[in-house]
Amino acid sequence: MPEASIRPLAAGEIPALTELAARIWRAHYAGMISQAQIDYMLAQRYRPQLIASQLDDPGQRWLVAAAGPGLVGYAHVYREDAQHAKLDKLYVAPECQRRGLGHALLAAAEDSARAWGASRLMVRTNKANAQALAAYARYGFGAPVAVVEDIGGGFIMDDYQLEKTL
Repeated sequence: MPEASIRPLAAGEIPALTELAARIWRAHYAGMISQAQIDYMLAQRYRPQLIASQLDDPGQRWLVAAAGPGLVGYAHVYREDAQHAKLDKLYVAPECQRRGLGHALLAAAEDSARAWGASRLMVRTNKANAQALAAYARYGFGAPVAVVEDIGGGFIMDDYQLEKTL
């Protein structure tokens, strides 16, 4: 794999991002949530017009890890309030994991949060997502709080919310 760079998502890359998200989610969440819920959440959270509107919002930032001609990871962070930012998404393609890309995306998201004046960064992850929970603990997130949310379509998110001081 060529060396990856972390940079903002360009509007023209939205189709590549949605394809990458679908590939990652279908591989990663199989066994944690149903295929129907995976499809529902992808359709809900990765609509191209939604992502495009978020690119225009100064309180939101999409970041990508790009290697060669393609995307291999991404993160989405937004300003929640004066003190809090939320890391809403952080994913790296399975074949590119354990190469520091997740950490680099997290560091760039933290920089965005600090630029907004946030002193805390929040993240939520599925309670069964042991890999993500371990990674977030390594990077200073703590105090998991259980959160169950009805997301519509007959589905729920059964997560832990974690926070990190910036």
